[in-house]
Amino acid sequence: MAKEKSEIAATSMDVGKPAAPTVDWDDSQMTSTYANVVNASSTREEVTIFFGTNETWNPTAERKFHVSLSNRIVLNPFAAKRLWVLLGAILDEYESRFGALPMESVGTSASKAGGAGQGNGSKTKAQQPTKAD
Repeated sequence: MAKEKSEIAATSMDVGKPAAPTVDWDDSQMTSTYANVVNASSTREEVTIFFGTNETWNPTAERKFHVSLSNRIVLNPFAAKRLWVLLGAILDEYESRFGALPMESVGTSASKAGGAGQGNGSKTKAQQPTKAD
């Protein structure tokens, strides 16, 4: 009898609270692509991220690089912000385990890599996510 009352009390606490959703990750159609170059652009409605591979083994004196773009991901700003926060957390954890990652002149790679992702008038700025975001 006491067991029944505790079960009823436990279920009555959950009344009015939505159950946590369960996500079914279907990876049956997933493919993997390697990228060592990434660029991004944005408009008011979407953020576009370009992924590719730098295939230049010996840059010429002109410092030209050939980047084969392989994937373009288009996100709404809310999904892009969640990705930004997620990647920031992953990189913070990585750096706490393996040390800081040095960055090469962030913000200039788009013009040097052939302007991938440019053309809609927007500019991107590399930032680290903060708790306030």
